[in-house]
Amino acid sequence: MTAPDHIIVGSGINALVCAAMLGGKGARVLVLERNDRIGGCMRTEEITAPGFIHDVMATTFVLFITSPAFAALGGDLARHGLEFCHTDTPTGVLTPDGSHAILRTDRAANVAALNAIASGDGDSHARDVGGIERNAGLLFGLLGGALWSYPTAKLLAGDAWRRSPRGLAAFLGEALVPARGWLETTYQSDTVKALWAPWVLHAGLGPEDAFSGQIAKVIAFALEAAGAPIVKGGAKNLLAAFEALIRERGGDIRTSADVASIVQGGGRATGVRLASGETISANKSVICSVTPTQLYGRLLGNDAPRDDVEAARTYRYGKGNFQIHYALDKPPSWRGDGLDKAALLHLTPGLDGVSKSCNEAARGMLPEVPTICVGQPHALDPSRCPPGKAILWLQLPEAPRHINGDAAGKLQAPADGRWTEALREAYADRAEDILAGHIDDFKDSVIARRAYSPADLEAMNINLVGGDPYGGSSTIDQSFLWRPFKTSRNHQTGIKGLYHIGASTHPGAGLGGGSGFLLAGRL
Repeated sequence: MTAPDHIIVGSGINALVCAAMLGGKGARVLVLERNDRIGGCMRTEEITAPGFIHDVMATTFVLFITSPAFAALGGDLARHGLEFCHTDTPTGVLTPDGSHAILRTDRAANVAALNAIASGDGDSHARDVGGIERNAGLLFGLLGGALWSYPTAKLLAGDAWRRSPRGLAAFLGEALVPARGWLETTYQSDTVKALWAPWVLHAGLGPEDAFSGQIAKVIAFALEAAGAPIVKGGAKNLLAAFEALIRERGGDIRTSADVASIVQGGGRATGVRLASGETISANKSVICSVTPTQLYGRLLGNDAPRDDVEAARTYRYGKGNFQIHYALDKPPSWRGDGLDKAALLHLTPGLDGVSKSCNEAARGMLPEVPTICVGQPHALDPSRCPPGKAILWLQLPEAPRHINGDAAGKLQAPADGRWTEALREAYADRAEDILAGHIDDFKDSVIARRAYSPADLEAMNINLVGGDPYGGSSTIDQSFLWRPFKTSRNHQTGIKGLYHIGASTHPGAGLGGGSGFLLAGRL
């Protein structure tokens, strides 16, 4: 069999984008996935009851449909059956006292609604998302471009010419403001602050982290502009479209193909060795969509550059995720008008509540009042469940990887700090009690529930270290030029012909496929 030009280890969104792009340029690509299915954090199953179709992990694709990768591949993916479902109310927030707010894909409507909550808050929203719009070239060039490159240097130089060097420095300094600083100095209403505070968690940050204010503004802009789409029929249909496109372009995909090590020869990566003992050669490169822990530990072993081994040892992972899925006998009756149509609804006490639960999880404590993100796929895609029924997708983005205790003082932490089935269900009960406080007759409507602890998520995907879905802490010292390491240069490694992509590399986590797109363009 002819050796592929490129071997890609892993099959998450970045790997699939990279494989499809390289195949489109005539390269022969082989994708190797250790699990029995492709997809990384994209997985669709009937995990609660027959006929209820759940996206087990990732579900919202706003980053993908607004990405350069989708611009390049979207038409071909649609030809292979990919469809998205939308709503004009992508997000909202509901607080314990019943205060709530909803964001629409209509700026004028949002300005009016937020001004009605607190005079001037809608105008502030218009300034914030308008600022992202005006600075889109620079912002998205830095967020999604190859940083060590002539185009990025030219982008920065041109912007310094337009603004003045001091003006560019001021803009970049303002971008480092934490979300708390931004929200407290910009908005009057605690409800509006609560609308945006939880979104920093979806970028792997907390409200006190540098740059979290700017990333929240970017998210606000993206949600208002493109909504919070989900894949019709489940994320599995995105995977099926990618697989069909990759094969159409001459590529191959193998599942249950666990790569045990990278093979080197002549000073470069020449292929891989599978756990089965099979060796596969690559003519041009080996591309790994894995964490630094995997790449510089298991896959390279004693052949890894010493400096990179040390950098991988000190690489930090973020908080774990906790997922809960419900099959319901009827759509939820929220105690707030319009909340039943929101794609993603946050339940939170507000900015201070997000800070508190985020800090508790970072210290290894089970949050007393977790931030709960509630997805309502049935509101966008009725095909996900039987007629008249409903499904809920819950993400609790502040879960400890290692459990030191319970902030509420009610649940007993295991002696070894590891998640157990009993603790998982008890913590899911805590979240369910919060949910039931906002939905009439909720518990009576539950057909089935399925919860996943951070340990369960890592068991499904080895790259979710401690249940961290973002490939490592996304604080500023592990982002941009310094992701994954302080010495990193785009997606190169210290070994010729070996490249590193995925959430642990720039531009970081999310379903945009950015690192796969950037590397494919370079290769």
